[in-house]
Amino acid sequence: MSEVRMGLGWDVHRIAPGRPMMIGGVAIPGPFGFEGHSDADVLAHAVTDALLGAAALGDIGMHFPDTDARWKGADSLQLLAHALGLVREQGFTLVNVDTTVILERPKLKDFRLPIRQKLAATLGLPLERVSVKFKTAEQVGPVGEGRSAEAQAIVAIRTRD
Repeated sequence: MSEVRMGLGWDVHRIAPGRPMMIGGVAIPGPFGFEGHSDADVLAHAVTDALLGAAALGDIGMHFPDTDARWKGADSLQLLAHALGLVREQGFTLVNVDTTVILERPKLKDFRLPIRQKLAATLGLPLERVSVKFKTAEQVGPVGEGRSAEAQAIVAIRTRD
């Protein structure tokens, strides 16, 4: 009988003019991106934390500290793939991922499929097991005021039979 575990991830990054915006490995055109040590992909970071949490392997900061020059400007999908490898080493397989990006602007609906495709390819999942939703913060708080972006993710993993 398989053991099933859930993992919850959350991340936030400040808006940074002049930086590229990466969400789920997809470059989103516009005048600003996110501040961060790596490429600051808020969605990839949330999924990474969810995976690590599901397998009780700590969090993204433990594995990829912002004090380590190796991760400066790093592609967050590489961090995600590494975390998935750690989960697999513990005897787990990923079942599905459900995510939400909270960002006031730009509207991301036209990027849903490419983001799902990038995440699915990185995670080795069929597209129908990767959900990506977009929300605004209704002009409330730092996200709603256009000062930051957040992402949430939940994953299910199970032991291999």
